[in-house]
Amino acid sequence: MYTIEKIIGIFLSALLLHNVAMAANSSANTAATTTETAILAGGCFWCIEADFEKLTGVTDVISGYSGGHLKNPTYKQVSSGTSGHIEVVKVSYNPQLINYSQILDYFWRHIDPTRDDGQFCDRGKQYRPAIFYQNEQQYKAAVASTQKIEKIKPFKQALKVELIRASEFYPAEKYHQDYYKKNPLRYKYYRFSCRRDARIEELWEK
Repeated sequence: MYTIEKIIGIFLSALLLHNVAMAANSSANTAATTTETAILAGGCFWCIEADFEKLTGVTDVISGYSGGHLKNPTYKQVSSGTSGHIEVVKVSYNPQLINYSQILDYFWRHIDPTRDDGQFCDRGKQYRPAIFYQNEQQYKAAVASTQKIEKIKPFKQALKVELIRASEFYPAEKYHQDYYKKNPLRYKYYRFSCRRDARIEELWEK
């Protein structure tokens, strides 16, 4: 038979467990609602995805396509230039650890902003660099970031990165996601042969 003390003890234990569960659930919901995204184009999405997944505060990066006129475009359609899309990445990040302006600062230094006919060894408008802004706040931040880079860039060439209002984002085919992890040797050879890192160092390390 339970005494009053035992009943009170059981009740308090249950209440404590309930409060712990509620607190954990609240934290999870807060984390979910504070995730923000940036959509960026900087040539081959394998490379941009790999670069951004190294950045503190970034929680996920998805390779995909945006800015075109076809629904659910395929890699073949995008890479041929017939769909009007650009290869992009959708970067999810925790704004408590990194903000949109910092995301853009990192972006500039991992692309060649002097070319709008492609990037590195990939040619065509489908590989041109762009910032896809999703709201007025992102647009203003992108303009401010461009003006900042214009003042401090260590090269003479003009900036040719487009600011484009974001339209629908289409994730690329599964085999493109985390390509640098799935096919490390092919990825490293591609990146090296395209002279991506060599050109970036040429532009930004002077």
